[in-house]
Order: sequence, then structure tokens, then C-alpha cells
Amino acid sequence: MKKHFAIFLFAILALGLCVPPVFAQASGTVSGVCKDAQGNVIADAQVVWTNMDNGQKYALKTNKKGEYFSLGLSPGKYLVTVYKNADDMKANKELDHLKGVPVGMGDNTPVNFDLKKDQEAAAKGVGLSPEQMKQMQEQQAKQAKETMTVKTLNEKLNQAKAAADSGDFDTAIADLTQATQVDATRDLLWFKLGDYYRLSATKQTDPAEKQKRLASAIDDYQKAIDIKKSVTNDKDPNAAKNLAAYYNNLAEAYAKSNKVDDAVKTYDLAAQADPTNAAQYYFNTGAVLTNAGKVDEALAAFDKVIAADPNRADAYYWKGVNMIGKATLQGSKMVAPQGTAEAFQKYLELQPTGTYADPAKQMLTSIGASVETTYGKKKSK
Repeated sequence: MKKHFAIFLFAILALGLCVPPVFAQASGTVSGVCKDAQGNVIADAQVVWTNMDNGQKYALKTNKKGEYFSLGLSPGKYLVTVYKNADDMKANKELDHLKGVPVGMGDNTPVNFDLKKDQEAAAKGVGLSPEQMKQMQEQQAKQAKETMTVKTLNEKLNQAKAAADSGDFDTAIADLTQATQVDATRDLLWFKLGDYYRLSATKQTDPAEKQKRLASAIDDYQKAIDIKKSVTNDKDPNAAKNLAAYYNNLAEAYAKSNKVDDAVKTYDLAAQADPTNAAQYYFNTGAVLTNAGKVDEALAAFDKVIAADPNRADAYYWKGVNMIGKATLQGSKMVAPQGTAEAFQKYLELQPTGTYADPAKQMLTSIGASVETTYGKKKSK
């Protein structure tokens, strides 16, 4: 019995040894090294092999030497994509990719990523077809033209700034007018040109010339805004702040042109474009309305300032000033609306020695209110 069992076991083992190595040949092996644009290895990079036939993905991670290796990839053609790290992979921010990489059964397929060498080769046109070479040359020519244009415009901007800083706004305007003729698609040029028209307007003794320059400023600011808003996928991290600044200066030009309603609407657009600085734009609105004698609207504006920035001291002062404007005389006593004293007292709490400290105290005295060192709590005698 034992002899027969031994023979049976041997037969099974022999059969096992004769089975073709199908499992060993049903998959492939991949490997490689990843280096960045400076030639340094990329540790913890993510190399994703995506089977272009069935969509199956294999995400491989490089070691400290920038190396990766994997067994068991099914045969087929692959899209190989490299990411700097796992976060970039999630955000789909790739460094490079190769398409149509074949993986065979039992084969090792090496795929290296060397961004420095790739960039150097691309710059020389290595491996490019005649059509690709033509496209590359056109792109290089376009980039060279752009570089020259930017250099020329920066020179004009610097010349204009130097002239404006010295008070010569006419030269500044002439320099930037030339710049807009070189390239009329740059919002910054129109914005600065609007600034110089607006600033020069205040120096004009002829009312007609003053209005003419303010009108030019308004037109130029609007051009800057239109260009800025037309840019899709603006990569400038300060795009919103810059657009708000354009609106702010346009609103100021409207205010100086006595177009109060237009100024108010435009300041509101600035606040919408840059909510983080909304308090400043609402304050400017309040100032324009105060100067225009629109007390109730000014009060509403300063309330918006306080809501956006409760520690904005001058907003409380100017709110108090507008409320004083609504005071009435009862006999020989001035009676101000409720909340007037609190507005001045809050200003003094925030700025006890500020610019408006003395006027605030005088206002409090005029309405028979006491000066409080802490808002809402009267100072003990």
C-alpha cells in the first residue's frame, strides 16, 4: 500500500512539473527612475500605468532613489503618467506622460522620466517630426516676440511712473498712450493711463479741461476692466484684487465728475470683486455720500463698513458726524439721534489719541454727552 501511494504521489509531482508556466507568462514587469527638471531624483513620486484597452490602473510609488518596480501588469498598451506626489495625482497635476507603451507577457518594460533631458531634447527639436519642428519654431518665435513686447512695455511703464512721480503727468500720459499703441490688450496699461488722467485732472484750472481728463480716465479704467474680465482661467493670484482696484479708481473718477450714483454702484462692484477688502470700498462709498450731503445713504454705507470690520474706528466717527447732521434744536439744546454719542465713544475707545479724537470729544460736548474711555461703560468720577 505504501509503495503504491509513493508511486501515485510521484506521478502527481511529475505532472505538476510538466504544467506549462502559464501564470508566469500571463503578466509583465515594469520599472524605471524618475528625475525632475533639475536632474534630481523624485522620491515618493506616483507613476500611474493605465491600460488603454480596459482602463485598469496600476499606481506605483518611487523610493528614495526615485526608482519604481512592479510585477503583474496585464499585457497591452499603456498610458504612463508621472506625478510629483500623491496630492498632485489627486489634483491631476502631472509632470509628464508617455502614451502607447507596450507591455508583453514575461517582459520587463523600463520607462524612465528625466524631465531635464526631455526639456533639453525638446529645445533642440530632437525626435520631432517636420510638422512638430515647425510648430516648435513658431512657438519659439512667438515667445521671443512676447518677451520683446513685455520689455518695451515695462520700459514705458517705468518712464511714465518716473514722470508722474515728478509731477509731469502729461509726459506720463504720452508714454502710456504710446504703450497702448504697441499692445492695446494689456489691462495694466489702461489702468495706469486712467490713473494719470485722473491725477492730472485735479491740477487743471480750466473746468472744461478737468472734466475732459476725468472722462478720459473713466474710459481708460473701463477698458482695463473689460480686458480683465474677458480673461478666462486667469492664473494671476491677485486677479480679484486687481479688478477691485480698477473698480475703486473708476468710482473715484466718477465721484470727482460729480456722478455720485455711478460712483456708489462702482464701489459696490469693487466690494463684490474683493470681499476681503469690502470694508474699504464701503468706506469710500460713505465718504462720497457724505460729501454729497446724502446723510441717510452715508449712514447705511458706514453701517456696512462696521459690519465688515467692527474695529474700523473712522467708520464710527463719520457715522457720528452724519448723525450730528440730523440733530435738532430743542430750545437751546442740541438733540442728536439715538446712537450718536455711542458712535463717537466707540471711536474714542478704538483711537483715544487718533486723528479725530479732539473733534469727537467736541461733538460729544455739543450734544451734552460724556466722554467714555470704555464703550458702553461710563468712566467713574
